[in-house]
Amino acid sequence: MRSEILGFALAGAAAYAVDLGLFVWLRGPGGFGPLTAKALSFLAGCTVAYAGNALGTYRGRAPSVSRARQYGVFFAFNVAGAVVQLLCLALSHYLLGLTTPRADVISGAGIGMALATALRFWGTRTFVFGRPGPSPAPVPPRECAR
Repeated sequence: MRSEILGFALAGAAAYAVDLGLFVWLRGPGGFGPLTAKALSFLAGCTVAYAGNALGTYRGRAPSVSRARQYGVFFAFNVAGAVVQLLCLALSHYLLGLTTPRADVISGAGIGMALATALRFWGTRTFVFGRPGPSPAPVPPRECAR
């Protein structure tokens, strides 16, 4: 489980770097509006996270569905994670009245990110890549014909 968590974290860190870097570039030199830039950078970040998990963390697990369907489920869990972050921010800001910038960072980027990451990890290992199946029996070596 430790190596799985580490692999998931590394894929997530790479995805975050791509998301942030692309967003900054699209908003600045790219000339895109904030929502378009964020949508494109989010999509790119999800793709990097999926590739990192599929080719790294969970590479030993054969897909039980097509890669396209697997990516779709992965993307859905990433959207759900983003919604969790927004809900934490909205709850704190609008319902609890904690309206300072610090409170927004704690609720959205702190608590919301922690809950969203837990949801993404659980969804990724349970629904996207599934549990590892039993290892196949080793194939005995062939004898050389003389």
